[in-house]
Amino acid sequence: MTTLEPSDTGVADTPTVPTELAPQESVLSRSHRALSIGIVSVVLLIAFEATAVGTAMPVAARELDGVSLYAFAFSGYFTTSLFGMVLSGQWSDRAGPLGSLTAGIGAFAAGLLLSGTAGTMWLFILGRAVQGLGGGMVIVALYVVVGRAYPERLRASIMAAFAASWVIPSVVGPLASGAVTEHLGWRWVFLGIPVLVVLPLALALPQIRRRASGPTEGALAAPFDRRRIRLALGISLGAGLLQYGAQDLRWLSLVPAVAGAALLVPAMLGLLPRGTYRAARGLPAVVLLRGVAAGSFIAAESFVPLMLVTERGLSPTMAGFSLAAGGGTWALGSFVQSRARVEPYRDRLMLLGMVLVAASIAAAPSVLIDAVPVWTLAVAWAFGCFGMGLVISSTSVLLLHLSAPEEAGTNSAALQISDGLSNVLLLAAGGAAFAALGGGTVTHAATAASGGHPAAFAAVFLPMAGVALVGAWVTTRVRTEFK
Repeated sequence: MTTLEPSDTGVADTPTVPTELAPQESVLSRSHRALSIGIVSVVLLIAFEATAVGTAMPVAARELDGVSLYAFAFSGYFTTSLFGMVLSGQWSDRAGPLGSLTAGIGAFAAGLLLSGTAGTMWLFILGRAVQGLGGGMVIVALYVVVGRAYPERLRASIMAAFAASWVIPSVVGPLASGAVTEHLGWRWVFLGIPVLVVLPLALALPQIRRRASGPTEGALAAPFDRRRIRLALGISLGAGLLQYGAQDLRWLSLVPAVAGAALLVPAMLGLLPRGTYRAARGLPAVVLLRGVAAGSFIAAESFVPLMLVTERGLSPTMAGFSLAAGGGTWALGSFVQSRARVEPYRDRLMLLGMVLVAASIAAAPSVLIDAVPVWTLAVAWAFGCFGMGLVISSTSVLLLHLSAPEEAGTNSAALQISDGLSNVLLLAAGGAAFAALGGGTVTHAATAASGGHPAAFAAVFLPMAGVALVGAWVTTRVRTEFK
């Protein structure tokens, strides 16, 4: 754990959030430039990981004889990230985000190395779980940095910069990952990414130490909330058991599924804002919307490369590249929501975003019909990513708007828990439906010629489109007054 910088009085300096903003100041002005470049570089690393690993995953699952466990490779990441989020929120509120961010990046890199050297699918999933722990810590720490170091009027812009950092990885990532997978092997996709850790650390950590380290007022006197840590362990263990029970299609699997639900439900109620499950207006609705949007979209997107490789015979490179335009449109949606003139209409933008997300997910399985060109999925997904850019960045801005400085870590953790937990639960549901309809026997592109398993993929996408439509209703509950 990083030691706090002592002040002359022997007490760690308390960071203050800037309140004055020069007329022309931006996230790249002299006072913010180094920090902005540093933390956006961290997001750039995460973006390269997500786009590259997603492309290599179908090949890794096949070679490790683990297609039936395909959903675990994604949900394992999200399950452990739930604990990492709560830990990071507690750590950041009481000691500043520097230590949490450093530890998170270290775990993230270690998980990549473990997955890249795995000899079995379960060891591969374990590496993804370690990676998820680090990823959960990093994202919450970054939110705390934004809340502490940037005035409120610049927060939408830095969130838009986060989204923009996905553009290059979304184009280069699938191509590079596909080429590496086909010529060097999928393992090098995982083993090569940790090299990128050095640059974000060198850029971000000194600036965070200077601008956003140390506890907020009163945090030193506040005890470490052990109850929240216990709840975080419960929610992670419960989500993992529920996922395992959903994937194992035997009556005996009801035991871990029921045990998982018994752990998950009370932990979820204790960690999320009161009223989240019923979309109470304000912060609870914002937290719920984040989960509904992220869960439905990510659960669907996780199966897109597998569907294109096994049902339409695309190479891993082309399957990954079909999603490349989404990075640009996601960034565009995030840029649109960052404009000051659209601030009074943020709830309407989020409604539009969720409608686009639902439509894109519903359109995806149309490529299971041979007469439908594969490129139609790329077009539909680009519109869905534009909608996600509107929604995800808006929920981040609203979260910080509705949080006091001393609550930024805890509330950011709640937002990310909703995101991660929804991913786990919806991936579990989608993975169970996929396996129940024979999807776990899909092994190669020749499957398509022998009839394939189109129903297994349709059983993933169509319910997720319905969940996204529920998110459209939730957007009507987030309206609040803006400064």
